[in-house]
Amino acid sequence: MILVIGGAGYIGSHAVKLLLDQGYQVVVFDNLSTGHQEAVDPRAVFVQGELGSRTDLDHLFSKYPIEGVMHFAAHIQVGESVTDPFKYYENNVASTLTLLSVMLQHGVKKLIFSSTAAVYGLPEEDVIQEELPANPINPYGRSKWMVEQILQDFSYAYGLEYVALRYFNAAGADQSGKIGEDHDPETHLIPVILQHLLGLREKITVFGTDYPTPDGTCIRDYIHVVDLVEAHIYAMRALLDNRVKNEAFNLGTGHGYSVKEVIDMCEKVTGKKATVEYGARREGDPPKLVASSEKMHRVLGWKPTHNLEDIVRTAWNWHRNHPNGYVDKRHHV
Repeated sequence: MILVIGGAGYIGSHAVKLLLDQGYQVVVFDNLSTGHQEAVDPRAVFVQGELGSRTDLDHLFSKYPIEGVMHFAAHIQVGESVTDPFKYYENNVASTLTLLSVMLQHGVKKLIFSSTAAVYGLPEEDVIQEELPANPINPYGRSKWMVEQILQDFSYAYGLEYVALRYFNAAGADQSGKIGEDHDPETHLIPVILQHLLGLREKITVFGTDYPTPDGTCIRDYIHVVDLVEAHIYAMRALLDNRVKNEAFNLGTGHGYSVKEVIDMCEKVTGKKATVEYGARREGDPPKLVASSEKMHRVLGWKPTHNLEDIVRTAWNWHRNHPNGYVDKRHHV
């Protein structure tokens, strides 16, 4: 049985569905502070509880025959991490320590950890490889890097076996259209554009048009959420089979798209025209962040199969049918 912590969230819920589709038994643990119970596949066992509660976790590990853990439960807003770092260190670091302690107490030593490209900070290289030194520039990135270092220490001292997966920009939705991205507030580019094209936002603001890129806007690596969670299953299978341990891998496509290119694609897929306002650069935004996923392909055989059009098309399918996210589903119950 696989435990998915944060399995009611955007990426976690997609991981739960794919695990179940591939024949795994799944228990979801989530406090529903940002996740949605409606996003949890009904084939999974759902347990509501707090990651920071040793009592909740002890009950969970005592009751279910857990072999491996996927950990998605983190606060993820960079700006908020700067204004409220305590929240980020308490949840992302301290609560993860509680989880690791309970895992070891119950003899569970296989963990897939959701890390982030933010551990690299502002790298000078256009294409980022895992060998680059970590240099996070905000509490969110630092909280994830701290956990990666803790995992290294725990693997040496206690025999914990882990894979840390460093995400770039996850986007898109499951092909079924039943689950998708629903954050409050929504800060990710593709859903923000699609919400605007649905009439839910007045306009889109593009921050910075004078970057040293072909069209002057930032370039980012967008990875389809289904490709992303498939990588988690590759990693978990390899951990359980003892083919890999104590590794960090980038998850991206190796190809970047500018903000303008993303807007163009959203307009193409939806057939609607966006109202765009241009603003000043945001502090700390690098011109280009693109991941090399060559290591993940070489070691585990994974590579992404979806392009930007696939991402936008599946995201549009979700947002068009759930303009207010999971709230719509509640109203139909």
